[in-house]
Amino acid sequence: MEEMRYYGTGKRKTAIAQVWISPGEGNITVNGRSFDEYFDIDTARIVAEQPFVVTDTNGKFNTVVRVKGGGKSGQSEAIRHGIARALLMANDEYRIPLKKADLLTRDARVKERKKYGLAGARKRYQYSKR
Repeated sequence: MEEMRYYGTGKRKTAIAQVWISPGEGNITVNGRSFDEYFDIDTARIVAEQPFVVTDTNGKFNTVVRVKGGGKSGQSEAIRHGIARALLMANDEYRIPLKKADLLTRDARVKERKKYGLAGARKRYQYSKR
């Protein structure tokens, strides 16, 4: 019998995570490296594992992640979004707790582009009367 795998795509800022989960003992692999090795910051690990904690499935799914773009913080939030979507594919009953924890919504905030005539997106050059 073929092993069941569920897929979810997560995005945050410029980070994109492709997540596959399958029933197992809770191993997480990110870009071919172990989870603890890839994310050296504790908060990034806590953020990424949030969907498993909310649905009480911590240690029940093996997770394989391919993530690119952005920084470590954006990548961990993209992984969180991808895991939440994959869990939804695995079991539709997880929708209520995931929705309540606001893990299914794509955070659309991205960096605003720099405009011409300005020092940044909104910052202006210093004004001098004389």
